[in-house]
Amino acid sequence: MIFVNDLDGIPNTPNWLKHAGSNVDALGLADTIFPAFLFIVGLSIPFAFQNRLKQGDNFKLLSRIVSRSFALIFIGFFHANMETYNEATTLLPKPVWESLVTFSFFFIFLDYSKDTPAKRRYLLQGFGILLLAGMAALYRTSDPGHTWLHFTWWGILGLIGWSYMLCALIYYYSDGHLWIQLAAWMFFMFFNLDVHFGFLNFIDRLQGYIWIAGNGAMQSFTMAGVFISVLYMRLKANNEMKMLWVAMILIAIILFNLGFIVRYFSGGISKERDTPSWVLICTGISLVVYAFFIFLVDVKNKYNWFKVIEPAGTNTFTCYIVPFLFYPIYEMSRIGYPEYLSQGTGGLIKCIVFAFVMVWLTGLLDKINIRIKI
Repeated sequence: MIFVNDLDGIPNTPNWLKHAGSNVDALGLADTIFPAFLFIVGLSIPFAFQNRLKQGDNFKLLSRIVSRSFALIFIGFFHANMETYNEATTLLPKPVWESLVTFSFFFIFLDYSKDTPAKRRYLLQGFGILLLAGMAALYRTSDPGHTWLHFTWWGILGLIGWSYMLCALIYYYSDGHLWIQLAAWMFFMFFNLDVHFGFLNFIDRLQGYIWIAGNGAMQSFTMAGVFISVLYMRLKANNEMKMLWVAMILIAIILFNLGFIVRYFSGGISKERDTPSWVLICTGISLVVYAFFIFLVDVKNKYNWFKVIEPAGTNTFTCYIVPFLFYPIYEMSRIGYPEYLSQGTGGLIKCIVFAFVMVWLTGLLDKINIRIKI
């Protein structure tokens, strides 16, 4: 996600690496990343619940789901409003405001050590809340008809938050039954189809009563991950792991075929419009890639191959937020890249290096116990 976000503004780089346009029937590498992220969120839910239950946290699970979802939605709300910050009508330049907002998130959501005195923790969190409140008070928008913080869209983190909440609650209240996870996944896929076409009468009648923060696409990716994760657990417990690869490859083939079939009457493949074709094909891609990594890590024991990017998996949220500290600093410093690194192959190399640096910086912060936990 860091790589494709940074690459988006680099000219003369391969189009297949970037997001396809909103009115283009195409799929770039960047268009597959967010679906894969949501798929991973779904994969993590059953394992996270299992670990919590082993620790005896059964009664805390529900509040944990709600609080984590709220934190993601809350931060996503501010991130979405960053896009329309009106520097001309506020006291602070945009990079300064963005930096201070990001610092406030660190103070509020920092994973404080158990050895941290309660008074110090409350002081630091209180400072973060006051800092964020101050930045909110200063905020002015460039959106017509609005002056202050307002809903524009949920933002990447907000979409993750809503998808996590819905899918985690389904898993929680269904006690992890495999067929319910499959049914929920199918429902969200059909919901997405109906939003675009309106030909599924049995779902169309429900749309006025069901609110899912979107059109079912995000929840479909996440629920697919939940289903596959539960299937993984069941087959591993029965020593039938070979069946997992067979199941995932077969499901992927079905999804690819369905995706290309509905492509002809769904407006093509489009991430911008969350078309069913994009949902089906990207889910299939995530399944194939996951099957490959299961083989590489679980069977061939090649986990050490990925140690170089381990912080991106162990401290994912911190890794996502860290670049929001770097971007404003770069804007304020006005230090430009050499021309070679601003476009083409050089720009591509710069984006790759930047992504790795952000991951390694996350790892360094973790070593000094600085990590965000929601």
